[in-house]
Amino acid sequence: MKLSHKTAVITGASQGLGYAIARRFAEEGARVCICARSSADIDRTAVEIRNLTGSEVLSSATDVSSESDVCRLASMVEERFSQLDILVCNAGVYGPKGAIEDIDWDQWTHAIVINLMGTVLCCRAFLPLLRRSKRGKILLLSGGGATKPLPFLSAYAAAKAAVVRFGETLAEELRDAAVDVNSIAPGALNTRLLDQVIEAGPAKVGKAFFEASLRQKQSGGTPLEKGADLCVYLASEAADGITGKLISAVWDPWPQFEEHRSELDGSDIYTLRRIVPRDRGMDWG
Repeated sequence: MKLSHKTAVITGASQGLGYAIARRFAEEGARVCICARSSADIDRTAVEIRNLTGSEVLSSATDVSSESDVCRLASMVEERFSQLDILVCNAGVYGPKGAIEDIDWDQWTHAIVINLMGTVLCCRAFLPLLRRSKRGKILLLSGGGATKPLPFLSAYAAAKAAVVRFGETLAEELRDAAVDVNSIAPGALNTRLLDQVIEAGPAKVGKAFFEASLRQKQSGGTPLEKGADLCVYLASEAADGITGKLISAVWDPWPQFEEHRSELDGSDIYTLRRIVPRDRGMDWG
């Protein structure tokens, strides 16, 4: 049981990857608090995970973009568990789809508020509890928008890139506080976000992305378990001291990270950095 005696909070956990992470944490012995905006959905999910795993599961209807909601959730976790070891910031939305000059501005800014500010709000609210842990862990869900352009999904892409840089920055702030912070790229998932892209159509999201989404839908996409397994690893004692990284559940050899801990520590491996000509074998810059 890799997470025995640990307590975890997972946001956006009523379905998809958040649900998969919460279930895997519970299977590994953690007490979990899960939240999402829908009270009916998150309560139903809590009952399901509790019945499947026998673990203690607390649920709460919470909007991560609301400071009062997030602070209330932190108070509830402190009252119920008196500790927190792991925070997983998974809640997010694609936001409006379309060219930047055509989309609704209020929807665009609201997507930034949910994806970026909601992540920061949760970290701020739960840090006092995480600092009490022997080794606190913060896991931030990134995605394709963090490492490459996503035309017609600009709010999502901008927010996810910002989340990764926030994670790198927070990791440095907490380096001496025994709290590790890492971002996770879970792969191309077949979740409600994919369905929204297909429903929007090529006129909104672009022909190339739409066709790639159709292929992903047909192929099954990346199994949710890959991202959940990476979260279990980073939340466990095996990953103590690994911090400030953006790690791909699919492409990076994270099961072997312990063999390369000295090379990872203090390096810019698995981080967002600028590419200059010499990085590509050119001598003019």
